[in-house]
Formats: sequence, C-alpha cells, structure tokens
Amino acid sequence: MNEVEFKNLLATTASICTILQFLTGTLVCQKIVQNKSTGDISSFPFVSGCLSTSLWLRYGFMIQDRSLILVNTVGATLFFAYVVTFYLYSIKKTSVIRQFVGCLLFLIVTLLYVHHSENLEIAKPHLGLVCCMVTTLFFAAPLASFLHVVKVKSTESLPFHLIFATFIVSLQWLFYGIVLEDKFIQIPNFLGCVLSAFQLSLFVIYPKTSKAYPNVI
Repeated sequence: MNEVEFKNLLATTASICTILQFLTGTLVCQKIVQNKSTGDISSFPFVSGCLSTSLWLRYGFMIQDRSLILVNTVGATLFFAYVVTFYLYSIKKTSVIRQFVGCLLFLIVTLLYVHHSENLEIAKPHLGLVCCMVTTLFFAAPLASFLHVVKVKSTESLPFHLIFATFIVSLQWLFYGIVLEDKFIQIPNFLGCVLSAFQLSLFVIYPKTSKAYPNVI
C-alpha cells in the first residue's frame, strides 16, 4: 500500500468513525427526551461542537480537503439539531441561548475576517489556529461537569459514548494530520486523545449511578 492509498484509507475510516461519533449525541438526546429534562448534562459540549464543526468546514474548503468538508457538513447539521433539542428540554434556557449566541458571534467574526482577508495564505494559518483552540475546547467541554462529578462521585452527567468515540476519532485524525503534515490537524487531535483519555479515567474512578435517571434502563 503506497502513501496515497494509505491516506485515502485513513481519510475514509476517520470520516466514517467521526460521523458515528457525532451520532452518539443522539443517545444523549434520546435520554433527555425520555426524561423530559436535561438533568445535570451541560449544553456546552453540543454548542462548542456546533462551533468547532462550522470552523473546520470553512478550513476544509480553504485547503480543499473533501473529507473535512463532508464530515463537518454532517457534524454542523447534527450538532445544531442537538442544541435545539437541548434547548427545548432545558430548565436553563437563558444559559443555552447565551452560550449559542456567544459561539455564533465568534463564528461570524472569524468567517468575516477570512472572507475579507486580502491574503488567504496568511488567513489560512490564522483560521487553522482558531480551529485548534476551539476543537481543544470542544474536547474539554465535558469537563465543565468535572466539579459536579467529583462532588457527587458519579459520572452520570458525562456523555460516555461521546467521550469514548472522541478518543478513537482523535487518534485517527492525528494520524491523518501526520500524513498531511498539517500541524493544525495534528495538535488539537493529540490534545483530544489526552483529554478524552483523562475523562474516560473518571468513569473508572466514579462509576455511573442510576439515581439521576431512575427510569432509564
């Protein structure tokens, strides 16, 4: 297998796994709908996911990478649907709106900067750096519930499926970034591996309990 074939195989498997990762959000939303409440689950992972995929979609167009374009088109659509679902069942709707509007304004400012930039070769690394920071924020978003997890000694508020999928997908995109020699893909996915591994360790330290959602099997 030559380098091109390996790159295409890696891009295909990483794209499929990433879309499957994004779909794990449906499990969280299903639990929310069943219980008619968001409980202790934070909306920030969904909101930051919506911002992250939107920025990577623009970056994908800039470097003309079809895998990034496909994956993040699907991702942005799904995460927006998750945010809407979360908003409908949240008792803290103001908080959800504040987070979403803040991310939306940040996205608009970034896209306007890229659109009006006279030198795209300069704008590209700037956008790549922003994508790095936002993606790292997305990977760390479940840690918004860290203090609560430690306090109640339960990981009920952490989305296990999403975190586990993030670890696998980050590993794949890390290798893809190495093949492309793109540090903006390498750096956030390396950090994603580290952060998601730390979050997974919390499930060993503080196992989930059924107290928060007694009706869920």
